[in-house]
Amino acid sequence: MDASRVRELVDEIYRADSRRVLATLVRLLGDFDRAEEAMHDAFTAAIEHWPQQGVPDNPVAWLISAGRFKAIDSIRRNARFNAIAVELARETGEPTVWTDPGIEDDRLRLIFTCCHPALPPDARIAMTLREVCGVTTEEIARAFLTAVPAIAKRIVRAKAKIRDARIPYEVPSEAALPERLDTVLQVVYLVFTEGYTASSGESLTRPDLSAEAIRLGRLLIELLPEPEVQGLLALMVLQESRRGARTSPDGELILLDDQDRSLWDRALIKEGIALVERALATRRFGPYAIQAAIAAVHAEAPAAGKTDWNQIVGLYDALLLLNPSPVVELNRAVAVAMRDGPAAGLTLIDAILSRGLLQDYYLAHSARADLCRRLGKSAEARAAYEKALSLAGPEPARRFLAKRLSQQ
Repeated sequence: MDASRVRELVDEIYRADSRRVLATLVRLLGDFDRAEEAMHDAFTAAIEHWPQQGVPDNPVAWLISAGRFKAIDSIRRNARFNAIAVELARETGEPTVWTDPGIEDDRLRLIFTCCHPALPPDARIAMTLREVCGVTTEEIARAFLTAVPAIAKRIVRAKAKIRDARIPYEVPSEAALPERLDTVLQVVYLVFTEGYTASSGESLTRPDLSAEAIRLGRLLIELLPEPEVQGLLALMVLQESRRGARTSPDGELILLDDQDRSLWDRALIKEGIALVERALATRRFGPYAIQAAIAAVHAEAPAAGKTDWNQIVGLYDALLLLNPSPVVELNRAVAVAMRDGPAAGLTLIDAILSRGLLQDYYLAHSARADLCRRLGKSAEARAAYEKALSLAGPEPARRFLAKRLSQQ
């Protein structure tokens, strides 16, 4: 195979499997930075050697072996032939293709390490995107509208924390798994949410982030097919199915009731509904599966006017039992308004706000404004739209609210 074709193949393998290689090298070498350097050395070696030696039967195993030996050689060359190098050399022996059966488990280890609760939440997100997904520091910074040095510092500090606190590179025990898995799912869903409805900026969405979150969800399903993992992936793909209908060609926000449902992605809807059914059938489902079931009811409605709001209210009732929060209460209030009329929903929203909750959440004031508008309470609607506009981040949402305000 000629050198140009080898380079193309190596690029393909890097895109598809570099995180698998990194995950195993982190376990073998015990250090993120050393593993990343070894991984890049291994891919460089592949470009150099494969044109003459041929492409190995198992490229991933070859790359892991090459990376491991490159790391040991680097330690020796730098005259730091300490206990680490001795131990690595002793375990490795002569260069052979790595055949560890735990390679697949290493990706799970990497995810749980990057999402360890000892790390700050923003560091978990940055580490997951950088190390598990392979997103560059510059791409992470651009996605979250943050300076590149700030993201780099988060990642460096997180790696130092993992090293200094000796955070174990392992999949949690069965007893600890539910709590730790919940942390992982929170990180994945935070990434998706920022991509699906950006917290700030000119664009309502950031497709690259939601795509990475869905990719992570698929990886988790492959490695750990728990009901809540199925529920989370279902929720993400069902929401993603509506992306093409959520904004107009010029970037303006389109509410769910006004969306052209022919633009919804039916393949994603089919996948999401199947995942929901699978998760609910286990009877071990949690909040993500219930949220996905709500999204499925919306997806199955042929028109906004044919939505089964009674079923949606019932699902929100169940969600409140599992995950009581003011945001869930707000969403339930909106569903009640659709089922029983705007006055019923407004009463519930006012009760939430009177408890001092969601005062800085623009969607709460936007929802209140819409119900007041529907009830003909123009002054109250105007005040609520003004409050929502003062809190809103994404520019498309601000333009939508300003337009509604001008109509009062």
